[in-house]
Amino acid sequence: MKKHHVYGIGNALVDMEIEVEKDFLEANGIEKGVMTLVEEERQQELLNKASGLVHKRSCGGSAANTMIAISHLGGRGFYSCKVASDETGDFYFADLVESGVQTNLHGEREEGVTGKCMVFITPDADRTMNTYLGITQNFSNLEIKNDELADSEWLYIEGYLVTSPTGKAAAIEAYKHAVKNGVKTAITLSDPGMVEFFGDGLKEMMGEGVDLLFCNEDEAKKFSGKDNVEDAMEDLKKVAKSIAITEGSKGALLFDGEKSIRVETKKVEAVDTNGAGDLFAGSFLYALTNNNDFQKAGELACACASELVTHFGARLKRDKLETIKSVVLD
Repeated sequence: MKKHHVYGIGNALVDMEIEVEKDFLEANGIEKGVMTLVEEERQQELLNKASGLVHKRSCGGSAANTMIAISHLGGRGFYSCKVASDETGDFYFADLVESGVQTNLHGEREEGVTGKCMVFITPDADRTMNTYLGITQNFSNLEIKNDELADSEWLYIEGYLVTSPTGKAAAIEAYKHAVKNGVKTAITLSDPGMVEFFGDGLKEMMGEGVDLLFCNEDEAKKFSGKDNVEDAMEDLKKVAKSIAITEGSKGALLFDGEKSIRVETKKVEAVDTNGAGDLFAGSFLYALTNNNDFQKAGELACACASELVTHFGARLKRDKLETIKSVVLD
């Protein structure tokens, strides 16, 4: 038995959720519904304008949310990332460890500024992100623990790493090390903007193809250049042995390597979609690594994600996840 179910790599960011009206985004020149990289000064400017509106903060970044979901469901995970030796980095490390995720962050950390992601939540439950990467921009092979990776069932790569030359290089090397050691590979496309502006880099990170690709409907269409999700699925088979495409309130379209599977999700009143895709991936990987097929994995992932969007924040509490798991998998 491998030591870890999943070894994840990604950008370490302290998430700050802020509830705003659409007018706030327009007045401050913020593009709605996507992730935009900003400089520290711009982020501080927006923080000042949003003073008093901050909902809460938590250790995050897309892959971190996924790894925490795996842990909270009862899985074993290791997360490699990079934070600084500042107060924000201390907070991030403590929150990650409390969440039950093993990490490379033990020991001395470099001076610098830990990355932060402002997540603006509008009344339509959409999430808009302005991110200052800080020290995670320098995430590299130095943060990869090859022995821990080799002792994992899956490698999970966050697509956002493509924006950093060292991050992309680390993802490529981690992929090669995983393949060499018989570790299955999974990647998430992360954001429509990543596909639009860094598509070639994402393909480099996938090497000769991944075992599992996660994306949403918009990302699938942009990556493939197709107009509908079914045609996009056919094109994605060129780079992935299996695929999970989320379709929001409709559920998910899956390909298990042999057949397509549609999983419907229950209808809910969404208030915050931040982290839904991350939780979907974490729940899906947890199910797969605990002897469930794609159908069951999709059902668990959809059930967890549909519950998450009815709450503010990118996580569900352990007891809520345990309840959903017991209903879907038992």
